[in-house]
Amino acid sequence: MDTLIDMHRQAVLAHPSSQPFWDGARQGRLMLPRCLACGRCHWYPRAFCPLCQQGPVRWEDASGRARLHACTGLLRDPSRTVMAFVELEEGPLMLTHLVGRELADWRIGDALQVAFRALETGLHLPVFQAPAAALPAAQPAQGASGSSS
Repeated sequence: MDTLIDMHRQAVLAHPSSQPFWDGARQGRLMLPRCLACGRCHWYPRAFCPLCQQGPVRWEDASGRARLHACTGLLRDPSRTVMAFVELEEGPLMLTHLVGRELADWRIGDALQVAFRALETGLHLPVFQAPAAALPAAQPAQGASGSSS
């Protein structure tokens, strides 16, 4: 039996209006639809703009930058998945996963950068992580401090 996430994924994949998103993700690019009438980006993919009820839309590269809007952990999940709503720099909120930190280490408003996770199915899903400059520095292995006595 498919999980709710599997069913959602199949529904999104089945709709041709989302194909530019999946094509971009396969190339490591976050794509968003922008309304040609009002000029605003929206999420999730639709053939018309849900903000002004007009159309058509044009797909464009997003910056990949976002801020953490809200997050929660799936505590019974052995992989310790952190689900989040992120506010993309372009405006829309996107439901996604956070990677690279434990749930307790995230703060609302944290700067984020998109990354892509390849799945066994061949899909590439956008996930978000702290920008490289905000990641903690790697700790040297014990006994490898580089100093001599």
